[in-house]
This record gives sequence, C-alpha cells and structure tokens, in this order.
Amino acid sequence: MTHPAEAPWHKTACILCENNCGIQIQLDGRRFAKIRGDKQHVLTDGYTCNKALRLDHYQNGGIRLTTPLRREADGSFTPIDWDTAIREIAARLKTVRDTHGGKSIFYYGGGGQGNHLGGAYSGALMRALGAGYRSNALAQEKTGEGWVDAHLTGGHTAGEFEHAEVALFIGKNPWQTHGVPRARTVLKEIAKDPSRTMIVIDPVRTESADLADIHLQLRPGTDAWCLSGILGVLVQEDLIDHTFLNTRTTQTQEVLPHLAAIDVARCAEVSGLDEDLLRTTARRIAGASSLSTYEDLGVQQGPNSTLVSYLNKLIWLLTGNFAKPGTMQPHSWSAPLAQYTTRVRRTPVTGARMLGGLVPANVIAEEILTDHPDRFHAMVIESSNPAHSLADSATFRQALAALDLVVLIDIAHTETGRLADYVLPASSQFEKWEATFFNVEFPRNNFHLRAPLLDALPGTLPEPEIYARLIRELHLVPRTHLRVLRTAARLGRTAFKLAFAALAAADKKVLGLAPYLLYETLGPTLPDGARSAAVLWGLAQRIGRAYPKAMRRAGHKSADALFDAMLAGRSGVTFTEDEYEDAWRYVPHPDHRIPLPIPELLDLLDALDTTPHVHTTDEFPIVLAAGQRRAFTANTIFRDNTWRKRDQTGALRISTHDAEQLGLADGACAQVTTRGGTAQATVEIDDRMQAGHAALPNGFGLDLPTEAGTTERTGVAMNTLTDLQWRDPIAGTPWHKHVPARIEPLPG
Repeated sequence: MTHPAEAPWHKTACILCENNCGIQIQLDGRRFAKIRGDKQHVLTDGYTCNKALRLDHYQNGGIRLTTPLRREADGSFTPIDWDTAIREIAARLKTVRDTHGGKSIFYYGGGGQGNHLGGAYSGALMRALGAGYRSNALAQEKTGEGWVDAHLTGGHTAGEFEHAEVALFIGKNPWQTHGVPRARTVLKEIAKDPSRTMIVIDPVRTESADLADIHLQLRPGTDAWCLSGILGVLVQEDLIDHTFLNTRTTQTQEVLPHLAAIDVARCAEVSGLDEDLLRTTARRIAGASSLSTYEDLGVQQGPNSTLVSYLNKLIWLLTGNFAKPGTMQPHSWSAPLAQYTTRVRRTPVTGARMLGGLVPANVIAEEILTDHPDRFHAMVIESSNPAHSLADSATFRQALAALDLVVLIDIAHTETGRLADYVLPASSQFEKWEATFFNVEFPRNNFHLRAPLLDALPGTLPEPEIYARLIRELHLVPRTHLRVLRTAARLGRTAFKLAFAALAAADKKVLGLAPYLLYETLGPTLPDGARSAAVLWGLAQRIGRAYPKAMRRAGHKSADALFDAMLAGRSGVTFTEDEYEDAWRYVPHPDHRIPLPIPELLDLLDALDTTPHVHTTDEFPIVLAAGQRRAFTANTIFRDNTWRKRDQTGALRISTHDAEQLGLADGACAQVTTRGGTAQATVEIDDRMQAGHAALPNGFGLDLPTEAGTTERTGVAMNTLTDLQWRDPIAGTPWHKHVPARIEPLPG
C-alpha cells in the first residue's frame, strides 16, 4: 500500500458553502488523509477555511445507506434490491399521476451546496410525469431578493468586493459564512487599507464587525428602518448620482419623493442607532468611488425581508454603483438557479406567490394538509432534509404522513428518510462526477466539474442514474428518440448536434427531456465514465448562444470546445469573460435602463411609520436567531458530531445582561420556549450579543444512529421552535432569525 505521505493529491472542491473552494485531497484508502487548497483553482487560488479541512467527516463519518429501503405498514424498513425499488416507485408514481394528475407530484431539493448535477436530471423525470411544482432551500432565503432583482436589473447581481472602496454587509458575516470568494483574505485586505471602508449592519458583534470601520449594531429586526434612514440621508442631502440616474435608470422621480419623506431621526431611534452615525454611514457610501453590498440570511430570514432587499439595491443604484469596477455586477449563468421574472405563478391550494418559480417552504405543509382537489399527493426529495430544515418540523412531518408517496434520495437515512416510503442510497459527492451552478462572478465567470476521487460505495448510485432508471421503467421517452441520438453520437459531435436539433424541432417535448436524452446517448461516449456530465453539453450550447463573445474571450472558440474544457478542467474553467460595459447587455429592459419603482414595496416603505418593529411580548420577550453560523457549524451533510473542535453541543448564546436578569451562568442548562415548541440548551454568555437577543447555531439537532440501534440527538433541532406563520408577506420566506422566545433556567 502507498504510504499517505507519498500518495498523490486529487483535485476537487469543498461542498460546505456556495463558494465551493478548490481543494486537493490526499487519500489513505478511502479516508481523506490530508486536505489543502488548490492553488491552481480558477476562482479561489488555494484559499480555504477550516471547515473544508474536516471533509473526511462527511465522506467517512456517520452511517451510510448502501441499499434501498422500503417502509412497511408498521413503520419499519425493509432492505430491497434496486430493481424492486425502481419498479415499485415507478408503479406508485404512475398511480398518483393517473389518479390525481402529474401536477400533484411535488419535487423538493436539487443538491444543496455542492450536489447539483442530480437536480439537472430530476427535471426530465418531473416534466415527463407532468409535475409542475418544486421547491428547495432557496425558497427559504433568496426568492424575495430575486423578485426585486427581476424588477430592477432583470437578474442576479453580485458585489465585486475585491476591488470595492466600500463594502457593505447586511445581515451577513462573511468571516464565517463566506459567500465572497477568498472571504477572510478579502476582509483582511479591506480592513488593512485606510482608503477603504467596511460597513457591517448586524445586531451581533460578529467577527466581520470586529474588522469593520463602521458597525451599525441595530436592534434585531429593524433593518428596514436602518436602510430607510440611509436612503433618506442620500436623497435629502442630495448625495445621489444624478448623471447615472438620468442616463441609466427610468422613473426615478416616482421613487425619490418617497425617500425624501423619510424621517431619518425616527429611523435611527427605531433601529437603536445614533443618528449621527447613520448619517456618517450614508455620506461615506455616497463619497465612495465604488460600493459593493451583500445581504444574507440575517435579513432574508427576518421581518420585512423583501422590502430590505429593495432598499439595499436602491442604495447602490441611487449612488451609481453598478457595472463598473468594485461595484454590483450582473453576470452570465452556466445554468440559472431560479426564474428571474416579475410574472409570478401561484401555488394550487393557498395561492402563495412562487417567486423564482419555487413554492415557498412555509406553505408546503398547507398545500398538503387539506382536502383541496389540487393538493400535492407525492413528493420526490433529493439531497435535502426538509423534515429537519423547514419551519415547524412537527407540522411538516404530519404533511409527509398525509402524502400517498414520499421518495427520498440521499446518502444517509435522515430525519426525512425515516418518514419516507422509499429511501434510495446515493453515492457521495466525492464518489461521482459532480458540480455546482453557483457561478455568479463578473467579469470572469467560472465553472468546476469535479471528478470522482473514490469508487462509489457498493449499493449506491449517482442521482442521474436513479432518475434514468425511473424514466426507463415508466417508458416516458420514445425508443426511436434514443436510437436516433445514439447513432448520431457514434458519428461525432457535429452529427449529434444536428440530430438533436432536428429531433427538438419535430417534438416539442425533447428540450424538456434533454438531460435524460443526453445521459443515455452522449453520456456513454464521454471519457473516464463522465456520463453524468452529459448535461453540460447542453449547457455549453446555451452559453455559446447567449454569450458568444464572452465565451470566446474566455478562450473557447465554440460551445463544443467549452464543453471539452469543462470535462478536462480539474481546477475549473473560466467559461465567460465580460467587459464592464457588457454588464448593461444583461439588463433586459428597454434601452437597457433600470426601472426604479416597485409600487408594492414603495407602499410598504411608506407604511413603515405604522409597521410594528417589535414582535416580542411579555410571554416571549427575547428575539431568538435560530441558525447562527459559527466556526464549527456547517450544513447538515455532516452527520457526524465529532468534526467539531469547539461548541460541541451547540450553545445558546445570550448577552451578559440577559444572563444576569435570568440568573444564568456559563454552562448552565436553560429551556427555550417559543410559540412553536420547547428545547433545552447549554448557555454560553457572549458579550457580542445585545440585551434581548439570543442565538442557537445551525447544523445541530440531528437524530444520529448509535451502535445500540437507537438514535441520539446533540443540540437543538431549531425547527422544533420555529413557526410556519412567521413569514414574509411577499416571498413567504421564514423568520428563522427572528423568533420571539422565552428563556428560563433549569435545575442543575
């Protein structure tokens, strides 16, 4: 056996946050002996944080599934073979479709932070079944912001923090949550440069706030008033960029009177901020040559979240911080993650808005627990754990029990799996070809296809193969289509492209089935068993049509050349390279000018004077942030508690003031009670928290199996405390970061 010190380094990427930093792994058998950053990675240049170095706990920690499971009438699970599982699931999906219609089959998931190729193939199965509704974690976070983007710039925008003179973080702690490539390096560079300024808006004194020049430590849930105050100063002191507004926006005069009427002093008072500091912040933003902003879950899972997104974007639009170095940028997509449109569908039962084309997570249970004829009757859940991650888990579990069929595809027997009718074991993210579609950089946008480091664990399959087997069993695709494309694939890419185009012209359903067709026909011709990467050929063709000049600037003379580069690029590949003036091409409005008014949100802004800014009561006097990111927390694909070096039980952090008032000491046991439920946690007194504000971390509360055959829970499962009704009125996003709670000491 090769000694670990002599073993080769294998290139791949971290799967714990949206940055997916390039890493290298040295193997010792199937274990990850050593992990380091990949200095040749196109985006992250060798950077990685401490969490990536613990990825062996994902690959080899916990207990993996290695055979399909079927739940019996008594709630027990029986191992079954793959052929039986596929045959039975297909038959039951067909029954649901034929009885209630394809639209009653609901899809949830699509891969979390690193597991996106499976989600690309799931669409072919769902479309072939006639399913029309889906959701995923974005519907708990980003849909309100996306809807605002759709109105304004027409698509997603991202800050270019590496070159920004002023960096503004709103409900965002990039030191722990990243989101910015090479986040900690970039933060330290900004902090060390006296000509640059970092502004953090957060009720907690976070690690990022420690580095900031200005920390607006506002009262929890008052971000809308804080941002309104900044906008009021910008307009009332005439600090806006008139040239930019006159040449690059429309209907500005419909917005400015609303901002001119803002009572800045009251905004400061409601936010608990010094008015002079609020005004100083606005003036610093206005005086900067470039500004980049980042809003995240701290506001997107709190009160007034969609309004906050609008106010944030008005700040950088009114100051002209778009489409120039160091500012906010639109970008190309390898594959759009959501629909950026102002035309909104609604859910079949509750009529909730489906922003981004996604069913809001907080209405899923209501779409099931009803006698409505259009309710959901089946769920296919992939690489997600909604029984643990969605608000009010008790009600969501009732909803799962009310479905005719629940199928889970995952690597472990999760909390959701224990409620499913079938659990199908997937290969891990390091045992298959995999990629993410979090490609949001400008001017150089990058994509990274990851090759498998290990053979798949026996008994597991990659998600594309699982979907392919279901489609085959259901006979959803004409065999003639497959014969034509297989023949063409043997003749080469040109013949294949022509055959595919002709087939798509003759049958309108072909494009919807494209991932499956590519998997079955082009896939077997790809090198090194990269069959699951076949869908990237279709994406490369789309990139070539949508961004031909940017693709060629990135060094790819054709879409097929780009596809080959994707297949070969172990450290990733730049797929488009734009110029700053190109940014305006991404704005889809007439003359590429940005319309500023969103009437519904301007009405909410005007109503702030009468909008409640306090949601606590005598019964629940403390605001609980459920899901704080910390040094040793990560998403729940770590089903192994031993990865944490600190905070091993997920402490309840409270302020010194609250600890004194409640008679709690460090290490004491406390009970947390909300309208949704109760939980117990160990107390950590933290002077970073302000009075009346407490926090529990994300990633805890999993029911992990023990050697004795039982399960054991460490820390608090947050969604035993959250509430379905605490949600944004527009996006339906949950208030996970703003849960009214009561904290009480427990004996001993």
